[in-house]
Amino acid sequence: MGAEGGGRRRAPRMGVFVGCGAVLLAGCASMPDSGDLRGVESTPRQDAQVRVFAMPPRENAGPAEIVQGFLEALTSDDPQYETARKYLTGGASRRWRPDQSTTVLSDGPNTVPQHNRSREANDDYSYTLTGSRFAVVDAQHAYTPASGSYSRTVHLTLEKKTDQWRIDSLPQGVVMGRSDFQRNYVSVNKYYYASNVPAAEGGQLSTVADPVYVRSKVDAVTSTVRALLKGPTRWLDPAATSSFPSGTALGKGVTSLSPDDQNKLTVPLNDKADRVGRTQCSRMAAQLLFTLQDLTPTGVNQVELERSDGRKLCELNEGRAEIIASHGTAQPPEYEYFVDGKQRLVRMPSGSGSHQFEPVPGALGEGDRKLRAAAVSRDEDTAAGVSFDGQYLYVTSLVAGAPLGDAVLTSQGVSEDDRLTTPSWDGAEDLWVADRDPRNSRLVMLEKGAGQPIEVRTPDLDGRVEAVRVAADGERIALIVKKDGKTSLQIGRVDRESGADGRPAVSILQLHSVTPQLEEVTAMSWAGDSRLVVVGRESGGVQQMRYVQVDGSVPAGNAPPSLTGVKQIAASEDERLPLVAYSEDGIVRLSAGAQWQKVVKTGMAPVYPG
Repeated sequence: MGAEGGGRRRAPRMGVFVGCGAVLLAGCASMPDSGDLRGVESTPRQDAQVRVFAMPPRENAGPAEIVQGFLEALTSDDPQYETARKYLTGGASRRWRPDQSTTVLSDGPNTVPQHNRSREANDDYSYTLTGSRFAVVDAQHAYTPASGSYSRTVHLTLEKKTDQWRIDSLPQGVVMGRSDFQRNYVSVNKYYYASNVPAAEGGQLSTVADPVYVRSKVDAVTSTVRALLKGPTRWLDPAATSSFPSGTALGKGVTSLSPDDQNKLTVPLNDKADRVGRTQCSRMAAQLLFTLQDLTPTGVNQVELERSDGRKLCELNEGRAEIIASHGTAQPPEYEYFVDGKQRLVRMPSGSGSHQFEPVPGALGEGDRKLRAAAVSRDEDTAAGVSFDGQYLYVTSLVAGAPLGDAVLTSQGVSEDDRLTTPSWDGAEDLWVADRDPRNSRLVMLEKGAGQPIEVRTPDLDGRVEAVRVAADGERIALIVKKDGKTSLQIGRVDRESGADGRPAVSILQLHSVTPQLEEVTAMSWAGDSRLVVVGRESGGVQQMRYVQVDGSVPAGNAPPSLTGVKQIAASEDERLPLVAYSEDGIVRLSAGAQWQKVVKTGMAPVYPG
C-alpha cells in the first residue's frame, strides 16, 4: 500500500531519532488558538531505521495546538505514549487506554471546533474528530476492515493550577490516517496448532497462522510474544490451540526481549509454565520460533524458555521445530500442474524455471477423459479432475496405469457454468468442491477424496460459491461468492464435529469479506500462511492483481506486475515459488524479481498441490 497524497503537508512537530543521535525536524507549524484546524495529514514514510518522537506541548499553547499536537503524538514511536499523555489532564491520562484499539482512517483525522465563541471565557473547548473509517485494530491486535464515517469528541479545559490548556475527555484507543498506520505497524503471523486436524503419521502437528498488527519500531518482538502468549484471536480461537498453559505470561519484571548476536532468544516465563514437560515445552518453543522467524532483520533461529526461577525449561532450534510441526515452507511441492491443450493434466518441475511439461502418470494424464480443472493432493500422490463439461468429479492415483474409476460426484446443473468448480485438497487430504447447480447449490467435502459426499453447512453464506480453496491447515477456507452480479472473496472458519451417523458434521462459520473494495473477484489462491493472491476489479476500474491478508489488510510490499485477461491464478503457500496464471496469453509464470513469462499458449487451470 502506498502513502496517500493530496493536500498540503505541514512540517511535523516531531523529533526523528537516527542511530545514536536525535535530530529535530525544523519548521514547527504555527497553529491558531481558535478556529478550524486542517486535518492531521499522514506524515511521509520514514526509513525503517528512523524512529519518530513527538514534541511535548508548547508553553501557553492554545486549544487548537493542543489537539493537533496530541494527534501527531499518537503517530510517533513513543513506547507508552508518554508524550501524548502530556497533552492530557492527570485524570484523563489515568482513564485513557491507548492499547484498547487503533482506528485507521482513510486520511488523517479532521478536527472541527465545537465551542461557542461567546463561551470562550468559560474555559471550555470541544473538537470533533471526523474522517472515513478504513480499519480497526482491536485490543487483541486483530485487524478488521471498516467503513462509514468516524466522529468522536475531544474536550479541553484550562487547568487552573498551571493556566495551560489540556484535554480532559477523549475517546479510548488511538486514531490515525492509513499511511501513518502503515509506517507505525507491521503484520505478524502468530502460530498455533490446528484443533480439528489430526497429527500426521509421524506425530507432526499442523500449524495455523493468526495475523496481528504490532507497532513496528516499539519493541515489536516483546509485543508479539505477549500477543502469542495471550492465545488466538477471537475469530480463530475455536479452531486453534496453544501449547502454552492458560495464564502463561512473561516472567515478573521482564519488560523487553531481544535476540542475542547468535539469533537466540531467551524468554523467561511466569510460574504457570513451571511444570510443563519436555514435549509440551518443545511445542511452545516451536510456536515462538515460527512466530518470530521473520520479525527481526536476521530472524530468530533458536529459542530458550526459562522457568520463573530462572532455570532453563527447554531449548529448540529451527531444524527441530520443523519436525514438531508442519509449516508453509517446510516441504515445497515437487511440481506445478495445469490442464494442457489436449485437456490432460500435466506437470512441470516446481520452481525450476523449466517450460517443459509432461502428462501426469495415471488416468488423468494418460487416459482419454478430457478435463477442465484439477486438484492434486498435498503429498502429490492423488489427483481429482473435473470433466470438460463440468458435470463429473473423478479421483485417481498418480501412478502409471492407475484406472479412472467412477465419478465420485455428479452435478445436475443444466449449463457448464452451473456445474462443478475446481476442487481443493486440505491438509488432512480431504477434498472440497462446490456444485453451482441453481436448484441444488452446495459445498461438499469428500473424506480422503472418497465415499459419500458430505454436504457442508454454510449458515453465513449469502450467495453462490464460484470457487473454493482450502488452506493447508484445514481450518480456514477461501470462497469466491457471487450475489446480484457481484463477486467477493470471503474467508470462513472450518468447524468439524462428530455426526450422529459417525461421519463428521462440517460447517463453515463466520464468513467475512476480505475484499470489500472490489466489486468483482475473478480468481484467487492461497499464497502464504495467511496471504492470498487475488484477481479482481474495483467499481469502474480495470482488472488488477493484488495480495490480501486473511484479515482483509493489504500486506506490505509490491503487488504482482499487471497481466492482461487473467482467468485463473495459482500460488503456493511457500512464498518463494512463482505465481502461475491462465490468461489470454495462455499459461504464464512469474518468478521473484522477474516479469511474467509465457510457458505455453494452449493450456488452462494451473494449480499447485492443495
